[in-house]
Amino acid sequence: MSNHVEIVEVAPRDGLQSDPATLSTADKVALIGRAGAAGLRRVEAVSFVNPKRVPQMADADEVMAALRGDAGGTDMSYIGLVLNRRGFDRAVECGVDEVNVVVVCTDSFAEKNQGQPTQGLIDTWLDISGAAHEVGMRASVTLAASFGCPYEGEVPLDRLVGVATAVAAGRPHEIAIADSIGVAVPTDVRERVDAVGAVAGGAALRCHFHNTRNTGLANAVAAVEAGVRVLDASLGGIGGCPFAPNATGNIPTEDLVYLLERMGYDTGVDLGALVSNIAWLEATLGHTVPGLVGKAGVFPAVRP
Repeated sequence: MSNHVEIVEVAPRDGLQSDPATLSTADKVALIGRAGAAGLRRVEAVSFVNPKRVPQMADADEVMAALRGDAGGTDMSYIGLVLNRRGFDRAVECGVDEVNVVVVCTDSFAEKNQGQPTQGLIDTWLDISGAAHEVGMRASVTLAASFGCPYEGEVPLDRLVGVATAVAAGRPHEIAIADSIGVAVPTDVRERVDAVGAVAGGAALRCHFHNTRNTGLANAVAAVEAGVRVLDASLGGIGGCPFAPNATGNIPTEDLVYLLERMGYDTGVDLGALVSNIAWLEATLGHTVPGLVGKAGVFPAVRP
Protein backbone atom coordinates (compact mmCIF):
# COMPACT_ATOMS: atom_id res chain seq x y z
CA MET A 1 0.00 0.00 0.00
CA SER A 2 0.99 3.62 -0.39
CA ASN A 3 3.28 4.99 2.29
CA HIS A 4 1.65 8.41 1.99
CA VAL A 5 -1.02 9.45 4.47
CA GLU A 6 -2.97 12.56 3.54
CA ILE A 7 -4.09 14.84 6.36
CA VAL A 8 -7.15 17.02 5.97
CA GLU A 9 -6.83 20.09 8.19
CA VAL A 10 -10.17 20.78 9.90
CA ALA A 11 -9.26 23.50 12.42
CA PRO A 12 -10.86 26.34 10.43
CA ARG A 13 -14.25 24.59 10.57
CA ASP A 14 -14.56 21.75 13.08
CA GLY A 15 -11.88 23.28 15.24
CA LEU A 16 -13.49 26.70 15.52
CA GLN A 17 -17.18 25.84 15.48
CA SER A 18 -17.48 25.31 19.24
CA ASP A 19 -14.50 27.31 20.47
CA PRO A 20 -15.34 30.11 22.91
CA ALA A 21 -13.39 32.52 20.72
CA THR A 22 -14.92 33.93 17.57
CA LEU A 23 -12.17 34.66 15.07
CA SER A 24 -12.34 37.44 12.53
CA THR A 25 -12.53 36.63 8.85
CA ALA A 26 -8.93 37.81 8.47
CA ASP A 27 -7.75 35.49 11.22
CA LYS A 28 -9.57 32.52 9.68
CA VAL A 29 -7.96 33.23 6.33
CA ALA A 30 -4.59 33.53 8.08
CA LEU A 31 -5.12 30.17 9.79
CA ILE A 32 -5.86 28.52 6.46
CA GLY A 33 -2.85 30.17 4.88
CA ARG A 34 -0.59 28.98 7.68
CA ALA A 35 -1.84 25.42 7.20
CA GLY A 36 -1.08 25.64 3.51
CA ALA A 37 2.39 27.05 4.12
CA ALA A 38 3.16 24.00 6.28
CA GLY A 39 2.26 21.68 3.42
CA LEU A 40 -1.37 20.81 4.11
CA ARG A 41 -3.14 20.76 0.77
CA ARG A 42 -6.74 19.98 1.77
CA VAL A 43 -8.44 22.20 4.33
CA GLU A 44 -11.98 22.16 5.66
CA ALA A 45 -12.25 25.90 5.34
CA VAL A 46 -15.89 26.87 5.87
CA SER A 47 -19.32 25.64 6.86
CA PHE A 48 -22.54 26.68 5.14
CA VAL A 49 -24.87 26.22 8.09
CA ASN A 50 -27.45 28.33 9.86
CA PRO A 51 -25.46 31.13 11.59
CA LYS A 52 -28.00 31.19 14.42
CA ARG A 53 -27.01 27.64 15.34
CA VAL A 54 -23.27 27.96 14.69
CA PRO A 55 -22.42 31.68 14.82
CA GLN A 56 -18.66 31.03 14.51
CA MET A 57 -19.26 29.99 10.89
CA ALA A 58 -21.39 32.96 9.87
CA ASP A 59 -18.77 34.50 7.55
CA ALA A 60 -18.27 31.55 5.18
CA ASP A 61 -18.93 33.65 2.08
CA GLU A 62 -16.41 36.29 3.16
CA VAL A 63 -13.76 33.68 4.00
CA MET A 64 -14.10 32.05 0.59
CA ALA A 65 -14.05 35.41 -1.18
CA ALA A 66 -10.78 36.25 0.56
CA LEU A 67 -9.28 32.84 -0.24
CA ARG A 68 -10.28 33.06 -3.88
CA GLY A 69 -8.70 36.50 -4.03
CA ASP A 70 -5.37 35.04 -2.90
CA ALA A 71 -3.48 33.77 -5.94
CA GLY A 72 -1.12 31.86 -3.65
CA GLY A 73 -3.87 29.50 -2.50
CA THR A 74 -4.85 28.06 -5.85
CA ASP A 75 -2.97 24.78 -5.33
CA MET A 76 -5.03 24.00 -2.21
CA SER A 77 -8.39 22.30 -2.07
CA TYR A 78 -10.94 24.09 0.08
CA ILE A 79 -13.72 21.97 1.55
CA GLY A 80 -17.09 23.36 2.59
CA LEU A 81 -19.41 21.57 5.01
CA VAL A 82 -23.00 21.58 3.75
CA LEU A 83 -26.04 20.14 5.50
CA ASN A 84 -28.79 20.85 2.97
CA ARG A 85 -29.37 21.84 -0.64
CA ARG A 86 -29.38 25.54 0.17
CA GLY A 87 -25.94 25.16 1.76
CA PHE A 88 -24.71 23.27 -1.29
CA ASP A 89 -25.91 26.04 -3.63
CA ARG A 90 -24.07 28.60 -1.51
CA ALA A 91 -20.95 26.45 -1.59
CA VAL A 92 -21.03 26.31 -5.38
CA GLU A 93 -21.52 30.07 -5.62
CA CYS A 94 -18.59 30.67 -3.27
CA GLY A 95 -16.25 28.47 -5.27
CA VAL A 96 -15.31 25.71 -2.85
CA ASP A 97 -13.42 22.79 -4.37
CA GLU A 98 -15.20 20.05 -2.44
CA VAL A 99 -18.26 19.63 -0.27
CA ASN A 100 -18.66 17.38 2.72
CA VAL A 101 -22.09 16.29 3.98
CA VAL A 102 -22.73 14.89 7.45
CA VAL A 103 -25.01 11.91 7.98
CA VAL A 104 -25.41 11.02 11.65
CA CYS A 105 -25.82 7.29 12.27
CA THR A 106 -28.35 7.55 15.12
CA ASP A 107 -31.74 9.20 14.98
CA SER A 108 -31.45 10.98 18.35
CA PHE A 109 -28.15 12.65 17.53
CA ALA A 110 -29.30 13.37 13.97
CA GLU A 111 -32.31 15.23 15.33
CA LYS A 112 -30.14 17.25 17.73
CA ASN A 113 -27.48 18.00 15.13
CA GLN A 114 -29.56 18.55 11.98
CA GLY A 115 -33.22 18.47 12.87
CA GLN A 116 -34.24 15.23 11.19
CA PRO A 117 -33.67 11.48 11.59
CA THR A 118 -30.91 9.55 9.86
CA GLN A 119 -33.01 8.58 6.84
CA GLY A 120 -33.77 12.23 6.17
CA LEU A 121 -30.06 13.00 6.21
CA ILE A 122 -29.39 10.12 3.81
CA ASP A 123 -32.02 11.54 1.44
CA THR A 124 -30.42 14.98 1.70
CA TRP A 125 -27.00 13.51 0.93
CA LEU A 126 -28.29 11.68 -2.13
CA ASP A 127 -29.85 14.89 -3.43
CA ILE A 128 -26.66 16.88 -2.87
CA SER A 129 -24.41 14.18 -4.30
CA GLY A 130 -26.50 14.09 -7.46
CA ALA A 131 -26.22 17.85 -7.81
CA ALA A 132 -22.47 17.72 -7.15
CA HIS A 133 -21.95 15.12 -9.87
CA GLU A 134 -23.89 17.32 -12.30
CA VAL A 135 -21.54 20.27 -11.75
CA GLY A 136 -18.39 18.15 -11.48
CA MET A 137 -17.70 18.91 -7.83
CA ARG A 138 -16.11 16.38 -5.52
CA ALA A 139 -18.50 15.38 -2.73
CA SER A 140 -17.78 13.31 0.36
CA VAL A 141 -19.93 12.17 3.25
CA THR A 142 -19.04 11.90 6.92
CA LEU A 143 -20.77 9.23 8.99
CA ALA A 144 -21.00 10.93 12.36
CA ALA A 145 -21.41 8.85 15.52
CA SER A 146 -19.95 5.81 13.75
CA PHE A 147 -18.78 4.34 17.06
CA GLY A 148 -21.04 5.76 19.73
CA CYS A 149 -23.86 8.23 20.36
CA PRO A 150 -24.16 10.69 23.26
CA TYR A 151 -27.90 9.95 23.46
CA GLU A 152 -28.30 6.29 22.45
CA GLY A 153 -25.00 4.82 23.60
CA GLU A 154 -23.44 2.02 21.56
CA VAL A 155 -24.01 2.11 17.81
CA PRO A 156 -24.49 -1.43 16.50
CA LEU A 157 -22.16 -2.42 13.68
CA ASP A 158 -25.06 -3.38 11.43
CA ARG A 159 -26.53 0.11 11.90
CA LEU A 160 -23.30 1.69 10.67
CA VAL A 161 -23.05 -0.73 7.76
CA GLY A 162 -26.65 -0.02 6.76
CA VAL A 163 -26.05 3.74 6.73
CA ALA A 164 -22.76 3.31 4.83
CA THR A 165 -24.48 1.13 2.24
CA ALA A 166 -27.19 3.75 1.74
CA VAL A 167 -24.79 6.67 1.30
CA ALA A 168 -22.54 4.68 -1.04
CA ALA A 169 -25.39 4.79 -3.56
CA GLY A 170 -24.59 8.49 -3.98
CA ARG A 171 -21.10 7.65 -5.30
CA PRO A 172 -19.12 9.71 -2.77
CA HIS A 173 -15.48 10.52 -3.40
CA GLU A 174 -14.80 9.56 0.22
CA ILE A 175 -16.70 8.10 3.13
CA ALA A 176 -15.38 9.43 6.42
CA ILE A 177 -15.93 7.27 9.50
CA ALA A 178 -16.20 9.70 12.41
CA ASP A 179 -15.82 9.08 16.13
CA SER A 180 -17.69 12.27 16.92
CA ILE A 181 -17.59 11.89 20.71
CA GLY A 182 -14.29 10.07 21.13
CA VAL A 183 -15.40 6.66 22.43
CA ALA A 184 -13.60 4.29 20.03
CA VAL A 185 -10.56 2.13 20.69
CA PRO A 186 -8.29 0.54 18.05
CA THR A 187 -10.17 -2.77 17.93
CA ASP A 188 -13.36 -0.85 17.10
CA VAL A 189 -11.55 1.06 14.38
CA ARG A 190 -10.18 -2.03 12.66
CA GLU A 191 -13.58 -3.73 12.75
CA ARG A 192 -15.51 -0.75 11.40
CA VAL A 193 -13.00 0.24 8.75
CA ASP A 194 -13.18 -3.29 7.36
CA ALA A 195 -17.00 -3.35 7.53
CA VAL A 196 -17.52 0.03 5.86
CA GLY A 197 -14.85 -0.68 3.27
CA ALA A 198 -16.75 -3.78 2.20
CA VAL A 199 -19.85 -1.71 1.27
CA ALA A 200 -18.19 1.57 0.21
CA GLY A 201 -18.58 0.88 -3.50
CA GLY A 202 -15.11 2.06 -4.39
CA ALA A 203 -15.18 5.25 -2.33
CA ALA A 204 -11.97 6.00 -0.47
CA LEU A 205 -12.16 5.78 3.31
CA ARG A 206 -11.25 8.66 5.59
CA CYS A 207 -11.28 8.69 9.39
CA HIS A 208 -12.12 11.49 11.79
CA PHE A 209 -11.21 11.04 15.45
CA HIS A 210 -11.79 13.07 18.57
CA ASN A 211 -9.50 12.73 21.56
CA THR A 212 -12.18 12.95 24.24
CA ARG A 213 -10.95 9.84 26.07
CA ASN A 214 -7.30 10.09 24.98
CA THR A 215 -7.59 7.33 22.36
CA GLY A 216 -7.60 9.46 19.21
CA LEU A 217 -3.99 8.98 18.14
CA ALA A 218 -4.09 5.24 18.86
CA ASN A 219 -7.20 5.07 16.71
CA ALA A 220 -5.44 6.96 13.93
CA VAL A 221 -2.65 4.38 13.90
CA ALA A 222 -5.21 1.57 13.83
CA ALA A 223 -6.93 3.19 10.86
CA VAL A 224 -3.70 3.57 8.91
CA GLU A 225 -2.70 0.00 9.66
CA ALA A 226 -6.15 -1.08 8.42
CA GLY A 227 -5.48 0.66 5.09
CA VAL A 228 -6.97 4.14 5.54
CA ARG A 229 -4.85 6.78 3.85
CA VAL A 230 -6.78 9.97 4.67
CA LEU A 231 -7.16 11.33 8.22
CA ASP A 232 -8.74 14.48 9.59
CA ALA A 233 -6.88 16.50 12.21
CA SER A 234 -7.01 19.96 13.75
CA LEU A 235 -4.10 22.28 14.47
CA GLY A 236 -3.51 22.33 18.22
CA GLY A 237 -6.24 19.75 18.76
CA ILE A 238 -8.97 22.38 18.95
CA GLY A 239 -12.57 21.54 18.23
CA GLY A 240 -15.65 19.66 19.30
CA CYS A 241 -19.32 19.32 18.44
CA PRO A 242 -21.67 21.97 19.87
CA PHE A 243 -24.53 19.45 19.86
CA ALA A 244 -22.73 16.59 21.65
CA PRO A 245 -22.31 17.00 25.42
CA ASN A 246 -18.68 16.93 26.62
CA ALA A 247 -17.28 16.46 23.10
CA THR A 248 -13.72 17.73 23.10
CA GLY A 249 -11.18 18.41 20.41
CA ASN A 250 -9.95 16.64 17.33
CA ILE A 251 -6.60 14.87 17.25
CA PRO A 252 -3.89 17.55 16.94
CA THR A 253 -2.41 17.85 13.48
CA GLU A 254 1.12 18.40 14.74
CA ASP A 255 0.94 15.36 17.07
CA LEU A 256 -0.41 13.21 14.25
CA VAL A 257 2.31 14.33 11.82
CA TYR A 258 5.00 13.62 14.40
CA LEU A 259 3.57 10.16 15.08
CA LEU A 260 3.16 9.13 11.46
CA GLU A 261 6.52 10.48 10.30
CA ARG A 262 8.32 8.70 13.16
CA MET A 263 6.54 5.50 12.08
CA GLY A 264 7.93 5.89 8.56
CA TYR A 265 4.87 7.29 6.80
CA ASP A 266 5.04 10.33 4.53
CA THR A 267 2.58 13.16 5.16
CA GLY A 268 4.11 15.88 3.02
CA VAL A 269 3.81 18.25 5.99
CA ASP A 270 6.64 20.35 7.40
CA LEU A 271 6.35 19.60 11.13
CA GLY A 272 8.58 22.47 12.18
CA ALA A 273 6.49 24.95 10.19
CA LEU A 274 3.33 23.46 11.64
CA VAL A 275 4.54 23.72 15.24
CA SER A 276 5.64 27.31 14.69
CA ASN A 277 1.95 28.22 14.31
CA ILE A 278 0.90 27.05 17.79
CA ALA A 279 1.96 30.23 19.61
CA TRP A 280 0.06 32.32 17.05
CA LEU A 281 -3.01 30.11 17.39
CA GLU A 282 -3.04 30.31 21.19
CA ALA A 283 -2.60 34.08 21.10
CA THR A 284 -5.37 34.45 18.53
CA LEU A 285 -7.80 32.22 20.43
CA GLY A 286 -6.86 33.66 23.80
CA HIS A 287 -6.29 30.25 25.42
CA THR A 288 -3.94 27.29 25.32
CA VAL A 289 -4.56 24.32 23.02
CA PRO A 290 -4.43 20.60 23.89
CA GLY A 291 -1.76 19.47 21.42
CA LEU A 292 1.50 18.28 23.00
CA VAL A 293 4.17 18.41 20.30
CA GLY A 294 3.79 22.17 20.20
CA LYS A 295 4.67 22.24 23.91
CA ALA A 296 7.41 19.57 23.97
CA GLY A 297 8.95 20.52 20.65
CA VAL A 298 10.07 18.59 17.60
CA PHE A 299 12.42 15.67 18.23
CA PRO A 300 15.23 15.56 17.42
CA ALA A 301 15.50 19.31 17.82
CA VAL A 302 18.15 19.43 15.09
CA ARG A 303 17.38 17.23 12.13
CA PRO A 304 20.34 15.33 10.62
